[in-house]
Amino acid sequence: QLRLMESGGDLVQSGGSLRLSCTASAATTCMGWFRRTPRGEREGVASIFRGGTTTYAESVKGRFTISQDSRKRTLYLQMNDLKPEDTAMYYCASLASFGLSVNYATNWGKGTQVTVSS
Repeated sequence: QLRLMESGGDLVQSGGSLRLSCTASAATTCMGWFRRTPRGEREGVASIFRGGTTTYAESVKGRFTISQDSRKRTLYLQMNDLKPEDTAMYYCASLASFGLSVNYATNWGKGTQVTVSS
């Protein structure tokens, strides 16, 4: 089974930046970042297909960038201009289909916490 491990979560002030990383145990074609908010809602943040095609949730467009280093089998999420509403547990996942639906996820990491203070 594919293993995924996230890192990079932290406490940051509003307007700050963080870069999340997710290392995979094997090569993947389609991956995504998801988050679970303090209210318990789980939502897709960004996904990437074959290291090139990307899609983002409206709430993060222009602030977050997803990228992938295939040689390192690592997925990244660069998060800029962070807002308190970005506070969540962030998970990476391998996807059966390209998109932001949690139903596309086939394997999940354990998550990394991002907290944005106002």
